[in-house]
Amino acid sequence: QVQLVESGGGLVQPGGSLTLSCAASGSIFSGSAMGWYRQAPGKQRELVAAITSGGRTNYADSVKGRFAISRDNAKNMVYLQMNSLNPEDTAVYYCNGKIRVTSGRYYEGAYWGQGTQVTVSS
Repeated sequence: QVQLVESGGGLVQPGGSLTLSCAASGSIFSGSAMGWYRQAPGKQRELVAAITSGGRTNYADSVKGRFAISRDNAKNMVYLQMNSLNPEDTAVYYCNGKIRVTSGRYYEGAYWGQGTQVTVSS
């Protein structure tokens, strides 16, 4: 079955940390760039972080230095470590599979998880 399943969202205080996990089926994960998008209420969905099959990473300017994306190729897993969270990080976070990378630009892949809510609030 072709799927992406996220976990790890929740409520956290400003300055806190969370780690999101995404379990991917092998047909999506193997040899593919993977990433995390987020969508806040009333805002467009945006790329947060992406990682190629070779481990090259890309981050939105708003999360550079605070978030880290990683992958475990043996387990078909993608992770997003989020530190120094602030209320502007509140959103639904989606795992995205088979992201296309062309000339250094990243484009949404065809496969999406169900999303996990991250709320940063005191």
